[in-house]
Parts: sequence; structure tokens; C-alpha cells
Amino acid sequence: KLNGLKRTLGLGDIRVSFERILDDFQPDVVHLHNIHSYLSPIVAQMAHERGIRVVWTLHDYKLLCPAYTCTREGHPCELCYTDKSNVLKHRCMKGSLAASAIAWLEAKWWSLKRLEAITDTFICPSEFMASKMQLGGFGKQKLKVLCNFIDPQKLALLQRTDGSERSHYYCYVGRLSEEKGVRTLLEAAKGIHHELRIAGGGPLADELKEKYAAFPHIKFLGHLDAKGIASLLSKAKCSVIPSEWYENNPLSVIESLCAGTPVVGAEIGGIPELIDESTGITFESGNAEALAAAIGKAMDKQWSHQAIKDCSISRFSPEGHLRDLTNIYNTSKH
Repeated sequence: KLNGLKRTLGLGDIRVSFERILDDFQPDVVHLHNIHSYLSPIVAQMAHERGIRVVWTLHDYKLLCPAYTCTREGHPCELCYTDKSNVLKHRCMKGSLAASAIAWLEAKWWSLKRLEAITDTFICPSEFMASKMQLGGFGKQKLKVLCNFIDPQKLALLQRTDGSERSHYYCYVGRLSEEKGVRTLLEAAKGIHHELRIAGGGPLADELKEKYAAFPHIKFLGHLDAKGIASLLSKAKCSVIPSEWYENNPLSVIESLCAGTPVVGAEIGGIPELIDESTGITFESGNAEALAAAIGKAMDKQWSHQAIKDCSISRFSPEGHLRDLTNIYNTSKH
């Protein structure tokens, strides 16, 4: 635990190791992803001190919420946006006072003012994330919105999978956990006669399988590999993203659309930004009745699956992402 605390504060052997990397590679840009816990923002500070441009992609809400998720007791929470001591007060890290104390100390050590000073550009994968960063006090001038892209290997699988023939089922692909809204989905699914296929595992898997075993139109497929997911999505009438937390820019939506499969998505986080009337339907997050109605509409509607697929592959292509990312690199300045 002591070593973990030292890492979060940028102490220990991180400096020596990263100095060696910077000396050897001499980069023009240092691009950060998920650096907390094991590397810490010290790598941003070291690069900044050398005059290297620092670009940081925000995959979670760690800079706003010391516990990462912006949730408390299963609901969205923004208390720490303005007062990080709330993580300590509510023991948000694993319900542990010690873990929450470390998270609070880390947030105080790497303050907003300090992080802004050492970072040239924060990349937000969604407009929603950018709005929350501004709400938390980060300056708009350092925030750039750049959507996620589809993994090239998954894209190749989807392109090879024939999606012209659709079966009469809808699907969920993802983790079976509270924040994903799977309970709400299953409650909605009980009264829907269409078949629901669920792919994925998680802490709720055994409980939910047992609870809904009496409903033959609800099928739990367990973990599927990339090929299995591509096949599942490409044959479904629609997929469902019923999240009940602040999704940033979920790849589950992007992958579904690139399979030509419209999305029934919760109106929360960055999900609505990815969906319009030609690619899906949104509903009030956490509302099983609204979700059931949206699924019914999606199953009855005649979608242009190939048009969804073609448009989405272009929109979320790795090549387009690289072009926009390179532009951010070139325009990021101290």
C-alpha cells in the first residue's frame, strides 16, 4: 500500500525510468492514456519541463472524481467536482476509509491548477465529457473533443460478416454490472415477446441467470470472442445500451453501428451524441417502461442497416481519428 501511495504521488523509480525513455526517444509529443495508479501525472510534468507538448486523453472521470466513476450508491454524483473531500466523507473508494484517503490525497496533490499547467491539451472523447470538465473548473481552451474509433481488427471482422439478413432478436453486449443498467433491461425484457440475447459476464451474471431462468425468450450467451460478437451484432435487429452512469464515448455503441445495427441507448453521458433518428432511439435512463417502448419501436421499424454500417465505418474510422489526432498534436502549444 505504501508503494501504491508513492506511485500515485509520482515518487519512487518512475522518474528514473521515464527520464531514460525521454532521453532515448526525445519525443515531440507525449500522449497520455490511463496513467493513474501505476505511472501518475509525474510523467506529464517531466515532459512539460523539457518543453515537450503533452496531450492527455480522458478515458474516465478521474480528474473530476477521485473514485473515477462519478457515481455514489448507484446514482450519478458530482459532489467532488468542486470539493474533493467528498470522496473521503462518503468512502467512495471500495467503501474503504484508507483507500478513499489515498484518493483524496492524490487529488489534492495533483490539483486542477497543477494539471492544467503541465498539460497542453485534454482530449475528451465526447462533448458530454468536455462539458463536465468545464463544470469541474477546467478551461475550455485546453479541451478538444475527439470521438473514439473502432478497433481495426474488429472492423475487419464486421466488414467480413454479412449483415443483410437480420434475425428477430435484440441484444446486449457488455459487462453485467449495476452501472450498466442490465437490471432495468431485464425488467423491460420480461414483458417483450421478442428474444433478447445477452453476451458478457460480470458480478451480476449468476444472480441474473437464476432470476430470469423462467423466461425462455431471455438468453444468456456468456463471454463471446470478437468473431462471436461480430456475428451477434450483425444479425440483430438492434442492440441496447441501457447504462445508468456517465458513459463517456462507449465503444459498444460504435461497434454496433459499424455492424449496421441501430442502438436503443439511454439518455445519459455521451450516448445520445452517437445516435440520431436514422441510427437508433434514445430513452430515459433507468426507466424500464420507457426502455420497453423504445425496444418495441426499434424492433418494428424498418432500418437501413447497410446505410448505418457504411456511414458509421466512415465516421469512426481509424484513419479519420489519426488525421484529427495529428492535427491536435500540431496545434497543441504551451
